[in-house]
Amino acid sequence: MAESKPAGGRAPAAFEEGLGGASTDVARFDEERATLTSRFHYFLHAYPTAAPALVLIISCLAFGLIAPNFFSAFNLSLIIQQVTVIGLLGAAQTLVILTAGIDLSVAAIMVFSYMIMARLGVEAGVPAPIAILIGLAVGTACGLLNGSLVTKTRLLPVLVTVLAWFGLISLGVPMIWAVPLGILLGLALGLSRPGPALALRLPPFIVTLGAWSIFFALNLWYSEAQTIRSQDIDATAPLLKIFGERAGIMGAQFTYGSFLMVFVFVALWYVLNWTAWGRAVYAVGDDKESAELSGIRTDRMLLSVYGVAGFLCALAGWAAIGRVGSASPQSFYEGNLDAITAVVIGGTSLFGGRGAIFGTLVGALIVGVFRSGLSLSGVDVLWQTFAVGLLIIVAVAMDQWIRRASS
Repeated sequence: MAESKPAGGRAPAAFEEGLGGASTDVARFDEERATLTSRFHYFLHAYPTAAPALVLIISCLAFGLIAPNFFSAFNLSLIIQQVTVIGLLGAAQTLVILTAGIDLSVAAIMVFSYMIMARLGVEAGVPAPIAILIGLAVGTACGLLNGSLVTKTRLLPVLVTVLAWFGLISLGVPMIWAVPLGILLGLALGLSRPGPALALRLPPFIVTLGAWSIFFALNLWYSEAQTIRSQDIDATAPLLKIFGERAGIMGAQFTYGSFLMVFVFVALWYVLNWTAWGRAVYAVGDDKESAELSGIRTDRMLLSVYGVAGFLCALAGWAAIGRVGSASPQSFYEGNLDAITAVVIGGTSLFGGRGAIFGTLVGALIVGVFRSGLSLSGVDVLWQTFAVGLLIIVAVAMDQWIRRASS
């Protein structure tokens, strides 16, 4: 019986004859050997605080060699005292920048808050603890206003605040009382979320730039451009200056404000790294749309971030009274830029989603070290400012280079 053949007249083995010259090597996927530069690149991306910490160490060693008495206990403690207020403002700014936003009104909120504390405590005769609480609440309200403008705005609390100001003043209530009472009333209404919400979602840069002008004008209106003197604070509300008190440690003098700054950074480090709220902050900054799809209520998250930032600004205002000794409505004009400088030099990305809170503290210390070291070296103030500006440019360039590691 003849052997059957498949259609075409070829035996089954014939189909494999064309494979005789084919390669029999198994596919391999060899990883490209990482160079030292690429490893360093990815290390900086994984640990954003490493680069500013290295800069801080090198700066201290350099100025220790060229600047007399740089490593003295007095000078090192003085550097920490000088960066206390900017460090607290930088902590508030870091939270906002981690969400891919920015707040240009942090210094204006701080000054407005401490002027309310000082005027209520000194001129209105309010007990200092209550005056401080009102100031902290006002700072929180200002932050929540910024947050509502970049998410969903409710016009009723703002309208009630303005009407309360003019209504109370027309009834003869002194402005020193009318302004904080109106803001507290608006804050209470805002927290209860009355009325329809208008989803504006305005750009944070433009919104907070406008808010800076608004808070600065309110500050001058409320304070009547008058400074609360140190002697008056000592006589009527010494608690306002508690963060200016000093404690000696191993021959160095540290203010209570320095301990407050360290405590705030430790608390924020824990919150950002070990709580769901902190993880949500990074998620929103990294990709807001993906965060929404994963179940994060991004608008509420952003509102809370700006509210916490406003509270930290008011807390910085309380520390500023102790640091300066008085309450001036025209102080800390450069607070916004100094806070952003500390954040950027500290390794937090301006595009959001990457950074560490302790990096901001290191960034503030770098600025303080540079200014102190250059001053002790006899360098003019003009060139000290030049050096800080150069640091900012280098930090932004480093941030751009480090971000390429994730692409």
